[in-house]
Amino acid sequence: MTDEESSYDEDITIFSPQGRLYQVEYARETVRKGATTIGIKFDDGIMFIALKNEFSKTVEFISIEKIFKIDNHIACTYCGLSADARQLIDYLIEEIQINKIWYDEEITIKILVENLCAYINLFSRYQSVRPFGVVMFIGGIDSKGSCLFTTDPSGSFIEYSAICEGMKNETVTEYLEKNYKKNMSVEKAIMLGLNAVKKATSKKITPEKLEIGIIEKNKSFKKLNQDEIKKHLKG
Repeated sequence: MTDEESSYDEDITIFSPQGRLYQVEYARETVRKGATTIGIKFDDGIMFIALKNEFSKTVEFISIEKIFKIDNHIACTYCGLSADARQLIDYLIEEIQINKIWYDEEITIKILVENLCAYINLFSRYQSVRPFGVVMFIGGIDSKGSCLFTTDPSGSFIEYSAICEGMKNETVTEYLEKNYKKNMSVEKAIMLGLNAVKKATSKKITPEKLEIGIIEKNKSFKKLNQDEIKKHLKG
């Protein structure tokens, strides 16, 4: 970074002459260093797989939660700073409840994501705040069908059929792009996700290092237990 560019480094609200907001880019770098997280859309459903970082041999993996139910038909996971993610998860839950009280109906997932991203964007436009160092994966089933969105620290969002964030993101994304097929079964989606996660680490993957969450049509959100994950890892 040149001396001229560094003068724009500390102020989140000022664009550099190259059209960059450095603090937003730094937040994106935090996401790149996060644990590998994958979302996959399958026939009538959405599946999340989250790898837990083994940052210590004494860590209790059961204490690390990466996938969350935010309504019967909507779930989310994240890649990046867990503290930032918790604040955004609370915001999502509050938005869902407010919509039910005001309109007496379920909020569509796209509107929920739009509201969340409007909130995230505020933290790139005001002094004395910083961007959220996290990318959220939000997926589920509503009146328009199943959908999977990811957010960005800038406040933008995109819908995907399959997406990966975190360490070895490029390698895993390339694998997903080559092997993803539309309208696959939930079993095939799980296997695709597990095979993709294995591309992100050279270490042995055990059930306690993974979380898998599934939303299927006409069913509530479900998180697989360790025995179920173990069966899929052997399969």
